[in-house]
Amino acid sequence: MPLDVDRARRETSGCREVAHLNNAGAALPPDAVTEAVIDHLRLEARIGGYEAAAQAAEATAHTYSAVAELLGCADTEVALVENATRAWDMAFYSLSFSPGDRILTSTAEYASNALALLQVAQRTGARIEVLADDEHGQVDLTDLAERLDSTVKLVAVTHVPTHGGLVNPAEGIGTLTRAAGVPFLLDACQSAGQLPLDVRTLGCDMLSATGRKFLRGPRGTGFLYVAESLADRLQPPFLDLHSASWTGPDTFTVAPGARRFETWEGNVAGKIGLGVAVDHALQWGLPAIAERITTVAATLRERLRELPHVQVHDRGERLCGIVTFSVHDAASADVSAQLRRAGINTSVTTAANSRFDPHAQQDLVRASVHYYNTTDEIDQLCAALPR
Repeated sequence: MPLDVDRARRETSGCREVAHLNNAGAALPPDAVTEAVIDHLRLEARIGGYEAAAQAAEATAHTYSAVAELLGCADTEVALVENATRAWDMAFYSLSFSPGDRILTSTAEYASNALALLQVAQRTGARIEVLADDEHGQVDLTDLAERLDSTVKLVAVTHVPTHGGLVNPAEGIGTLTRAAGVPFLLDACQSAGQLPLDVRTLGCDMLSATGRKFLRGPRGTGFLYVAESLADRLQPPFLDLHSASWTGPDTFTVAPGARRFETWEGNVAGKIGLGVAVDHALQWGLPAIAERITTVAATLRERLRELPHVQVHDRGERLCGIVTFSVHDAASADVSAQLRRAGINTSVTTAANSRFDPHAQQDLVRASVHYYNTTDEIDQLCAALPR
């Protein structure tokens, strides 16, 4: 059934304040998420942080099961961490590489991930190889199949690039990496909450994501999925008294499953809010959310293409809710600032953060829509653009 946009907007106070088209940055949270976070912070203020955490243990535990339902995995395969970058780093830096090892990635790889890849390559002598794009601009599966051999120790791909509207063929990548026995790390930062995600279908061994974007959760929250078959063979880059047990003066035991990638201290209120946000998405249904977002984004692209002084830059066989464009003779940062002054939130994606992508030659305005956005807000954006 069609998603009830009016209800979604009633449940989101921010919709009454601004036309928010920066959901790939941080979405407007449902009021229920905000209330859950504030309620726990008030509880901490009343009875103490440790005591509040103990009282909220059931709510925190629920977040693991909610994320597991979102991803189609066991809750023991889920770690809750501070953000998507920490989630990705904990998985990546747990792998070991040697001279001659190869790591395959995509032209769309996120800048923070790319920097980590380059650092480890310099440290270990491993080689980073960027996969070719196909004619649609997404990962070329034929090129991937031809490169996979025993020297490839990891395939790391961003599912939905931060700087464009395409959706990389993660399921096809997973089919190839499974057949080759190569670990597959999927950055789902922009796809979690926007698209249905089932890790068994995707075929990824590790998946990282954030709460603040399309999941509409609090900032400072994220999660990591690590397949049970892989987790116990990985050594996290650092340990603490949560991720390991000190069993003797000179011995320790690493925690089983994905919990080995967590640390003891964390934002309890944020974790609770993340669980509420995931529940919210599951109640709407990810297929319905994806359909609504795709429709709104397609309308935005169509309206922008009608403007003679605007160029849309999205590529991909399958497009999502991220729309990138430029305005002739206007700096993208200036365009985004002008839109913000008009009460319309967008962001800027910079070419400097997309150095693997030969098509990323200029900074672009990024308008990212969600299911609560409307055609009226699209009209507001188009009318507010410089002429």
